[in-house]
Amino acid sequence: PGVGYRNLMVWSGGNPDFSATPPHDITGKPSAPHFPTGPGAGEIARLMRLSRQCLADHPINRDRRARGLKPANSIWLWGQGRAPQMVKIADRFNIRGGVISAVDLLNGIGVYAGLKVIRVAGATGYIDTDYAGKAREALRALGELDLVFVHVEAPDEMGHEGNLRGKVRSIEDFDEKVIGTVLNGMDHLGPMRIAVLSDHPTPISTMTHASDPSPFAVLSSVREENQGLGGTFGESAAKRSGNLVSPGYQFMDLFIGDWRRFVENKTR
Repeated sequence: PGVGYRNLMVWSGGNPDFSATPPHDITGKPSAPHFPTGPGAGEIARLMRLSRQCLADHPINRDRRARGLKPANSIWLWGQGRAPQMVKIADRFNIRGGVISAVDLLNGIGVYAGLKVIRVAGATGYIDTDYAGKAREALRALGELDLVFVHVEAPDEMGHEGNLRGKVRSIEDFDEKVIGTVLNGMDHLGPMRIAVLSDHPTPISTMTHASDPSPFAVLSSVREENQGLGGTFGESAAKRSGNLVSPGYQFMDLFIGDWRRFVENKTR
């Protein structure tokens, strides 16, 4: 069991080479044409169809229907693969790090990357998450760790729902309660860098992920590192800056690797 609708199925000896469609790519569309296909897909599709029988008269669904809510009438299996192999953050950059997220996928990546998984009560992976609680826990963890990755899922969820008002609210809450709390609490922690970025856009118009470049912003306690490009943060401002990091995985080499070299040079 995971958080919300996110759960993990382990298929011992299974074949992960089939093709499966992310459910958020087919919102509002018929599901039948998008069932898994390829080697091993038959067993997965069978489980998905059997789940309908199991859930049809489930007490939770009876209650939801009685309250005029949509029932959870099927499971949808996707995102298959084998356990990955990653170079740990500690080995790559000689730092200790942590991750704060309500999404098991992100916590799992953190485990493989050698980050300490930090649990926060009230973190839901949705728009009602405890934004400020995540920020406060990050500040506390930075008393003993070099890096903390704070993940907020709410804006992405609102994009998948096509909920414009919810997306604006979640971004405002993130800005005020996460970024604001962190900035106000960093003074006593010494030299620092803060990065704000997303992994991908999720436009309201399409309600699914897009491959367009994502804007990022970096603030450093070392004044000469800050470019001062203005007070806006978004795709158009990012484009005007001319700072493009591609492919995106190189971002951490710049964000952490250059910082390590800067600190080492300062101490010589």
